[in-house]
Parts: sequence; structure tokens; C-alpha cells
Amino acid sequence: MFCLMGLVSLAHGFDSPELATNYAQNDSIIVEFGKSGKIILVIDNKEDFERLKNMNVNQIIRELDLEVDEKTGELVVVEVQSKKGSREIVRVREDGPETEVHIGGIKIYVDESGKDTKVKVETGTRKRSDPPFRTYFNLDLGINNYIDGGGMAPGGNTSAPAVKGWGSWNVGLNWMASQRISKGFHWDLGLGVQWYNFKFENRDFQAIRGDGDIEFIQRTDVNGFKSKVSASYLTAMSLFKLDFGQMNDQGKRGFRIAAGPYAGYRLGGRSKFVYRDLGGGGRRKDFESVGTHLNNFRYGIRGELGVGRVNFFTTYDLNTLFKTGSQYEVNPIAFGIIF
Repeated sequence: MFCLMGLVSLAHGFDSPELATNYAQNDSIIVEFGKSGKIILVIDNKEDFERLKNMNVNQIIRELDLEVDEKTGELVVVEVQSKKGSREIVRVREDGPETEVHIGGIKIYVDESGKDTKVKVETGTRKRSDPPFRTYFNLDLGINNYIDGGGMAPGGNTSAPAVKGWGSWNVGLNWMASQRISKGFHWDLGLGVQWYNFKFENRDFQAIRGDGDIEFIQRTDVNGFKSKVSASYLTAMSLFKLDFGQMNDQGKRGFRIAAGPYAGYRLGGRSKFVYRDLGGGGRRKDFESVGTHLNNFRYGIRGELGVGRVNFFTTYDLNTLFKTGSQYEVNPIAFGIIF
């Protein structure tokens, strides 16, 4: 619209087409709007004048991302042109003794407020994108244990067998959707599948399906090598996340915390016992379905902690691993790293 206004002004300001052409080649077009608004277009040659017809002034202003001084309304913009024809826009902002220069991906700060002039150069200063909504996948990899709700440490005479950390893997595949509430504050919703493995410290214990309850028997007739109980759950979670790095424009270099509830439905559950006969021979494996003695639902609290590009998680089930009424009242707990 501004360009058309300028062309109309040129058409009325000259008596002949030849004079108008000379003016476009060697002079400038001034478009005034509002009380004091003014756009100056400098034309070097006829080719530039033709290209000017296809330019969108509003788009140019948005792409330059210019900030005008609110007090004076002035802004200094320098265009550097190389011999090969490439151009680079240099933005200069002056605020008293402080000067800020942007060129490409480099920022230069000059502070002359003190006795000594301070100069700071930053590279790669493009603002990291923080979209209002995004989806992503992540992988949980950690270890499991459980806490005896009866006040006894696992492994006692009347409690569930003690769990070995190494080998009691917790694996989760999660699809997440993140909604930005404000800068650095997000609400994440997730749906995934988690696998719980509880590997017993005493390899001679075997978990079997008893009469109304799970039972742990000690096998003295064989040499046990591995014994565990595993279960899988379809889990939904909701997390409220604070990203202090985004709040301070530091991107992934900041500190992050998140917390929220989760709930899951059991997909399967079984026990595994690996042993060898006392007389020798190869290893054997016994599998037994113990899902009927596991809780079909699980719910609890999940927390996350991130530093830099490393993220950790922890979960605690508010209900017990085994069904209500079981003599083994244990609450699962897990912690690990997020990929």
C-alpha cells in the first residue's frame, strides 16, 4: 500500500514520464503517514525500483525484529554489503552509557558507565524456541524396590523377600504432550507402558500362586540362580513442570523440576525362577502367572529433576503391589534417568 502511494505521488508530481523515470533512478520516495510517521525508500536504479513493487513493508519490519527507542523513537540500523553481494543487517541499540550491537548470531555489549569500559561478546544468541504446545517421546530407565508398609524392612521373616537393586529394572516408554502455561511453566500429559521387575536378593526364593495370596517358598531341592516377579502397566500421568533455564533465557542449561500424579492399569504379571538341579546339568526356568495376586490398578506420585541435559525421575506407588488383604504390604518405589 505504501509503495502504491509513493507511485501515485510520483505520477502527480511530474509532467512527463521521462522526468518520473529519472526521479525513480536517482532520488528517494518519502511516504508520510499519521502525525509524524515517515518511510524513506532510496532507489539506486530502475531494477531496484521494479523489485520494490513486490516488497511487503509489513513483512520487512517483522523480519528485522527491530525495537524502537520508546523515549526518542529513534533506531539505528546499518546494512553491511560485501563485494560478492551478500548483505547483513546490523542493529544498534543505545541506552545512555550502554550500547548493544547485533550482527548475525553475535551480540556485542559495551558498558561505559564505570571507570573502565566493559565489552562482552556473545555468540549463538538466537532465542531458543519455546512453542506453546509440543509432543515428544521419552524413555525411563531405572531400578525398582519396595517399602514394607507394615513397618518391617523387606527380607524379614514375615515380610516380602529383599529386592536386589541391580537387575530390578524399571523401563518405561512414554508419549508426552506439553502445554505452555507461561514462560518456563508447562503442564505435561503422558501416556505410556511401564515394566516393573523385582529381583530377589535371595536367589532360592520362588514366588508362586498360592491359595488366595502370593507365596514365597525357599527351594532347597535345587540351586537357584535368579528369582524375580515382573509386572507391566499402561500408565497415564500429569506433570507440572518449572524450567528455570527458560525463565532466565538459558535454554537447556538451567535447572528443572516437575511433579504430578499418575495412574496405571495392569497388563500382565508373572514370576520367573532360574535354577539348576543339585546333581548338575543345564539351567532350567520356571514361569508362573501371579497376576491374580497383583493389584490391577496402581497410582502414585512422580517427580522429575533436570540439570543441563540430564533428567532424573522417581515414582512412589501410594497403593500396594499385591492385592488388598495380602500378608505382604509393600509399596513400589523407583528412580532412574530419562532419555
